Amino acid sequence: MRPVKIVVIGAGSVSFGPGSLRDAMQMPELRGSQLILVDVDETNLELMTRLARRMNDEAGTGLIIEGTTDRRRALPEADFVITSVAVRRDELWRLDWEIPRRHGIRQVLGENGGPGGLSHALRNIPIILDICRDMEELCPNAYLINFSNPESRICMAVSKYTSIRTVGLCHGVFMGRDRVAEILGRRGEDLDVKAAGVNHLVWLLDIRDRHTGEDLYPLLREKEAALPPDAPGIFGPDPLSRAMFRHFGYWPAPTDDHIGEYLPYAWELTGLEGYDFAAADRHRKWTWERIRRMAAGEEPLGDLLTKPSGELAFPIIRAITENRNEYVLAVNIPNRGCITNLPSDAIVEVPALVSGFGVQGLTMGDLPPGIAALCSAQVHVQRLAVEAAVHGDRRLAMQALLVDPVVDSISAAEKTLAELLDVHAPYLPQFRQDRAQSG
Repeated sequence: MRPVKIVVIGAGSVSFGPGSLRDAMQMPELRGSQLILVDVDETNLELMTRLARRMNDEAGTGLIIEGTTDRRRALPEADFVITSVAVRRDELWRLDWEIPRRHGIRQVLGENGGPGGLSHALRNIPIILDICRDMEELCPNAYLINFSNPESRICMAVSKYTSIRTVGLCHGVFMGRDRVAEILGRRGEDLDVKAAGVNHLVWLLDIRDRHTGEDLYPLLREKEAALPPDAPGIFGPDPLSRAMFRHFGYWPAPTDDHIGEYLPYAWELTGLEGYDFAAADRHRKWTWERIRRMAAGEEPLGDLLTKPSGELAFPIIRAITENRNEYVLAVNIPNRGCITNLPSDAIVEVPALVSGFGVQGLTMGDLPPGIAALCSAQVHVQRLAVEAAVHGDRRLAMQALLVDPVVDSISAAEKTLAELLDVHAPYLPQFRQDRAQSG
């Protein structure tokens, strides 16, 4: 494999950074390649860079590693740019969840769908588009591999408003596969699944034994029907996923909280507790302390050099560079006929073939009518949210709320949007002109 230049933007993230390093260091084909870590938080970046160099030395991967807070210095002649970025992620996400709830909108998570998903998109789409504009100038042939949420909306904005080739990645299909495997009493890697839909609302259309080719859906229906109503799963109880499975005939992925972001009745089964920010904060602090010790050589690297993250970014980089014709389970890309009863410009999640020609989605045909209806509704929300984020258009942002299935009140939508735009105003410069004109 020829050496490549990989730029990781958001490398100082405690959840994203170590996973990327795991996969880079466990790929000997990258020898001689450049790995440039970029983050605006200099302290976190310095720690992650030291950890990367230690991992590189111990694994003998032979990477050339740098860290910088200046992405424009990192981007020239890059082959791949990986992004996982957010502004004050949990702090602002908490507001995205609390404000709509205060006005009576029953959203279950507030990250990718509902009013919280809109707010998240309004903040993150301009950031990613700014990165893409730098890429158009400094590395126009590079592939953007995006992990930032809301995945579908970000990828749609990049596809429509830039010339940059992009693919969005999410491990949700693997979570759905592993939950089904648990019900079946099997290992996830022993199942062959084909899945399609939109990000965080993707459906396992085919489930087979990888070794024998046996259709496992009849057995899944039997096993699921025998489970107690409150049976805990590998990711916690999943009454919503099980109900959707019984009513629509296919298992949805990834988990109740994520698929519930798109469904107006989800709260009846999932509750309205939302994300556990306190637990996430405790885990983040614990992880940063562990990273500090490992970077300083005070603690062994554990499985960082032996266990992959499960994400697909580096396998995709290898497959494109080596023209491997490699099958991957799920990518988020412009539809262009992959799902024949969803719009062409939709960002869909489908399997793909990855080669020197790039990432090519498989043609999955029509989704079942009911599932297509659920996914199609989200495509229309995607479009409006993207236009609102790009143009700073309050009217389109309001329309995005009013067509969102989770929103069931005009007055609540009006109050929610006004408050979200107000509290997040420092991070939404595109709306300042809109406000001045409307005033």
